[in-house]
Amino acid sequence: MVEQKTIEAFLEVLSSKQPVPGGGGASALAGALGNALGRMVGNLTIGKKKYADVEEEIQGLLSRMEKMQAQFVALADRDAEVFAPLAQCYSLPSATPEEKAYKEKVMEERLLDASCVPLEIMERAVEMLDILEVLGEKGSRLAISDVGVGVQFIRTAVLGAVMNVYINTKSMKNRDKAEDLNARAERLIEEGTARADRIYAGVLEQLK
Repeated sequence: MVEQKTIEAFLEVLSSKQPVPGGGGASALAGALGNALGRMVGNLTIGKKKYADVEEEIQGLLSRMEKMQAQFVALADRDAEVFAPLAQCYSLPSATPEEKAYKEKVMEERLLDASCVPLEIMERAVEMLDILEVLGEKGSRLAISDVGVGVQFIRTAVLGAVMNVYINTKSMKNRDKAEDLNARAERLIEEGTARADRIYAGVLEQLK
């Protein structure tokens, strides 16, 4: 599991010939890093007289981020879990019509699973941008730069995860379902990048 690995161990297996973890897991971890930076900003804000009027709100955000941190890590593991069965599909026999039909059925199911996990990574990342926007406005000014860094990690999570959506939907036979997933991914890209860029620009303006 990702949470049981050191950073060095994760990078070692990520760089190896092993099929997992890959880009999906790395995207989920980018989301976790962006989340962790948000939590740091929140923790630097609470308990300070200067931010007493927003303390309750920030405490609520910290509670949300704690849950989301676990979700990002779990999604990194889940991405590996759904890819392994998909990879095994390619070696299924297809010599007879029955074998071919079975292989196509199983392949379609596993392609769907492998598309939905990165889509969920994108959804959690866009949700995280809501929190970073508030932290950029109300969090400790001493840590405003960390909001900007967190935004870029979250932006990477969105644009990285979508690669795994598209590479799997491209192979799906059910084109209606594939296009539905692609449309959801495209909306998340549009919303996520626009929001991330707006928040990041606001941070830059405060820093200059």
